[in-house]
Amino acid sequence: MTTRAKIIDHFTDVARENGKELPPLTDETDLLESGLDSLCFAVIVTRLEDSLGVDPFSADATVFPVTFGEFVHLYEACMEEQVRS
Repeated sequence: MTTRAKIIDHFTDVARENGKELPPLTDETDLLESGLDSLCFAVIVTRLEDSLGVDPFSADATVFPVTFGEFVHLYEACMEEQVRS
């Protein structure tokens, strides 16, 4: 399963658990218009840390992504960096 697929699964699970309806998740999907609130994103980030073993937001300089594509790219880059080290 790809990193993107795992992220989509977590978005879908958290939305369902919180009674939220997600729009189609494309690279251009604005996270603020996804229907998820800050608590939902906190849960997603925690679950991704558990399943992927990385937390790209632990660095002080990390800016929260605006779009779903940026969110996925942030995790993919963090996973690649983990493999290289």
